[in-house]
Amino acid sequence: MRSSFVDPLFLKEVGPIAFTRQVERVLLHLGFTDVTNIDGSYDQGGDILARRNGERWVFQTKWKSTASVGAASVDEVVKAKDYYSADRAAVVTNSRFGPSVLRRRDELLRVGIRVELWSGKELVQLYGEERAFLNRLPERPLRPYQSEAFQRVTDALDEHQRALLVLATGLGKTVIGGEVIARHLSRHAAGRILVVAHTKELVEQLERALWFHISKGTRTQLLTGDHRPDDLRGITCATVFSALSYVRSGYRPDLVVVDEAHHVAENGYFAELLDLLSDVPQLGVTATPWRGDRYDIRHRFGEPVYTLGIEDGMRLGFLAEVRYRLFADNIDWDFVRAASRNNYAIKDLNARLFVAERDEAIRDRLIEAYERTPDPRIVVFCRTIEHAERMAILLDQVPQWKGAEAVHAELHRRERQLRLMRFRAGDTPIITAVDILNEGVDVPDVNIICFARVTHSRRIFVQQLGRGLRLRQGKSHVEALDFVSDIRRIAAVLNLRERVSADEVETLRLSNTGTRFEFSDRAVENLMQEWIKDAASLETALDEAKLQFPDPNVFSD
Repeated sequence: MRSSFVDPLFLKEVGPIAFTRQVERVLLHLGFTDVTNIDGSYDQGGDILARRNGERWVFQTKWKSTASVGAASVDEVVKAKDYYSADRAAVVTNSRFGPSVLRRRDELLRVGIRVELWSGKELVQLYGEERAFLNRLPERPLRPYQSEAFQRVTDALDEHQRALLVLATGLGKTVIGGEVIARHLSRHAAGRILVVAHTKELVEQLERALWFHISKGTRTQLLTGDHRPDDLRGITCATVFSALSYVRSGYRPDLVVVDEAHHVAENGYFAELLDLLSDVPQLGVTATPWRGDRYDIRHRFGEPVYTLGIEDGMRLGFLAEVRYRLFADNIDWDFVRAASRNNYAIKDLNARLFVAERDEAIRDRLIEAYERTPDPRIVVFCRTIEHAERMAILLDQVPQWKGAEAVHAELHRRERQLRLMRFRAGDTPIITAVDILNEGVDVPDVNIICFARVTHSRRIFVQQLGRGLRLRQGKSHVEALDFVSDIRRIAAVLNLRERVSADEVETLRLSNTGTRFEFSDRAVENLMQEWIKDAASLETALDEAKLQFPDPNVFSD
């Protein structure tokens, strides 16, 4: 029992914050879904929200080093039940409940208010009930390409101690990483795994994702500014600076996995961490291997042992079909005619070429897409936080979009979580966002994506488009509406269209799929195809790069 993540001694050691994480894992093993950790200040008495059998639960977690839990916890979770509109409420502790708790529970039950009480002893009992408590969370069989990628990664780690895996968002890079870790632990039961990423939220998501790849006997822990455990057996999911601090003090894992490996630079915390662990096998995984500073992460991890990009994922049917529509109707043709003999830097060109589309026009196009899409779930990517907030207010005025919300980095972490939870559950049909959804957020039900005049970045474009590409049962396609404000975005889409298939020029229709890329204005499409001869190079060009128009009279009215 010592190795269990509900072992009383382990739960006593982890402290109150990590205890809540262990309860999250318990709930997943008990069949709960949409498990969301809301622990923190002003949580209204609730620490975890979850669903099971159509009911919404709220849990309060009470960690105690020695004492029993008092009656106030029952009243607090009842308050949370009302605040979060939950159907069921429970208090969970690693310790025991005092007599006052039991009396208060019974008093409330007599007036029709039911509160569940789970003690540390009951957690251990649940853990041992095989029918109720799964030994390993349900897993999906690896797809053929995932099996091949897994084999190549493990072969490279065995032979060279380095591997780089490049998989587009939605193709399961975390799945393969999880299976690599599970394989290592099956061979080295006492192994110590370090999984490192650049943000606390991503680290938390990684720990949760890895629970689906390991047995209930494997412990996991967070290592961040808020979590600094003494015992790092099993799997440690860490932010890079916290991991570096422990490694400097002598911590030695026997496998390192770097998620979102494109954040590894030539110098900095990641570089120092990996240098200090140079004799340890290292796996880098990313969907977007390009860096803004031009540093090539192959210098660190070697050539990718397996690559499946967004284009191949779409072409082979491993990602959702895409119906991509570029709205570039707002081209200033007078400027095009006047500028056809001059060179312009991309930054200046974008400012003068594209007439800003009104938010109301974007809203109207979204309504059209909403009405033709079964079970629509929409994400609108905006340029700034202020724009995301403004768009959310505008969209909230549409009757079918009541409750539209913005999700961004300036919100309190719990508020972001609650908004995303409402969106995942279908309570909120549409959200606006800036960069907060680019990495690590899995919302597979998204089937409409809107780019509302965003600044182009190749890496961010692939990440944001990938938010809608994950397959799920009943999802036929994702519709992308792109209101262009950057010539490089047009180059990116033309390049994507060409790489997915070169069968047709105007509107791409893949054999056996409904994927297509098209312009809302044929004249603009013709102009851009002639002008952007080398779409691949323009896609990543700097703001200062110079371009010259062809003769516009051939393409416009």
